[in-house]
Amino acid sequence: MNLGEVCLETNDVIKIADFYRKILNINSDCKDEIHQIIIKEGTTLTVYNNGEVKNNQNQNISLAFTVDDVEEEYKRLLKLGIHIVEAPKVQPWGAKNMHFCDPDGNHIYFRSIGEK
Repeated sequence: MNLGEVCLETNDVIKIADFYRKILNINSDCKDEIHQIIIKEGTTLTVYNNGEVKNNQNQNISLAFTVDDVEEEYKRLLKLGIHIVEAPKVQPWGAKNMHFCDPDGNHIYFRSIGEK
């Protein structure tokens, strides 16, 4: 069995989808207000609203993206105006992580594995 999809439920599909495309460096002009696919290969990342009002205080949700160079991504996100909660730092398990949040408060980590 494989994890097939991670779906973020939100009140503002366009805003959240645009945020993820910006931080993941993905180009798209999709403006669907109900459902958008952000990552299509492997485990998909989607943004969705079923017409019901969402809490959007998802403080227990986090997404981790493995990147080639977390320091370069840190510099790129700063230029995009993304508020970084924690700058890149080597964790006890060996990954170098940085932490920020999406506009709904979901926690996002960019990490490089095996950095010293």
